[in-house]
Amino acid sequence: MIRFENVSKRYRGTSKPALDAVDFEVQRGEFVFLVGASGSGKSSCLRLILREEVPSSGRVVVLGRDLRTLSNRKVPYFRRHVGAVFQDFRLLPTKTVFQNVAFTLQVTGASRGFIQQAVPEVLNLVGLSGKEKRLPHELSGGEQQRVAIARALVNRPQVLLADEPTGNLDPGTSIDIMRLLARINAGGTTVVMATHEAAFVDQMQRRVIELQNGQMMRDERHGGYGDTSGLPRLTPEVEKGAAAVAALTAVLEVQREVAQVAPAAGAALDAAADELAPAVADALGPVAAPEGPVTHETSYDFGRTEEPASVWPPAPEASRAGQQTRAAESAADAPREGAAVAAASAPVVTDQAPAHAGEAVSTHTRPVAVDLPQVDIDELGLADRLGLDDRKDEVGPTS
Repeated sequence: MIRFENVSKRYRGTSKPALDAVDFEVQRGEFVFLVGASGSGKSSCLRLILREEVPSSGRVVVLGRDLRTLSNRKVPYFRRHVGAVFQDFRLLPTKTVFQNVAFTLQVTGASRGFIQQAVPEVLNLVGLSGKEKRLPHELSGGEQQRVAIARALVNRPQVLLADEPTGNLDPGTSIDIMRLLARINAGGTTVVMATHEAAFVDQMQRRVIELQNGQMMRDERHGGYGDTSGLPRLTPEVEKGAAAVAALTAVLEVQREVAQVAPAAGAALDAAADELAPAVADALGPVAAPEGPVTHETSYDFGRTEEPASVWPPAPEASRAGQQTRAAESAADAPREGAAVAAASAPVVTDQAPAHAGEAVSTHTRPVAVDLPQVDIDELGLADRLGLDDRKDEVGPTS
């Protein structure tokens, strides 16, 4: 059926041959897998069988004909007996499913009656009955590949060549296409398929011809794909714990805040961070140190004693009172400063009226007096300052 006799193929402008002394024979009715890495010569073998290329040396005999001596005028007649399916489908986008399949028969001069009979039969074979009037863009990828297979089979060829027919399909659709090809082969058609699908090759256990750098490395009946180390694999990266990253960032932020308040507390926190470092490193793995100081939008107030009066704008009443009694300010500086600090440390209630389109939003803040206990930060332990005391019912994600 197909015979390669010491075939070599060298393309112009290349230093190494695409095929180098390849020698094998395929019998009628066989299902043969051509396997190997990209560039190993699989597609070159299929192009030689289809007479798209001629060998540089050696002979390729298909259906009893030496393709090297076959004239270009007789090539179209020869290809009526050889069907081909490609990875990219190669359908005519402006023609329907029926017209795409019938086009092969029209160019060979088949009668209209034969076309009307053969096209529905082959569409039923590939599972596309009822979709004759659809255009290619209205079909899924698997359905488009079925149209391509139907077009290759409508001439009832003796040999079917498939070059990566499942390369653009999802796994479920690929299984359907492989079952279809196996059913076609069971009907007596010889199938030669180039593929990277190791799972299908291993499961089907058909004849396997392995190519490597243009040379035939293995010809095994009922074989598997073989070495899969050259196939690309997508290995997911190990996910690092987001909680551990957040905890480390929080520790560094708290350490910076506490160090600004009390150097002694900062030194204690440094020691605690050193103790936690091995556990955090085990959870995170190798983590690149951030460049520059760690910053965060949220700031924590651990009893800072500096006066934050400038944070809050004075109430309207306070402004008017300040304007009227400016002359007496020097006499009451101390009491008023203490009141300002107490007001600035208290919660703030904001009144905000809804703004209409084009209007500015007016916001009024007024301090609310709240009695807070006076706590000396030097008397607090490290756990109390960080909120890590013994209260079990209040432990949350932050602690």
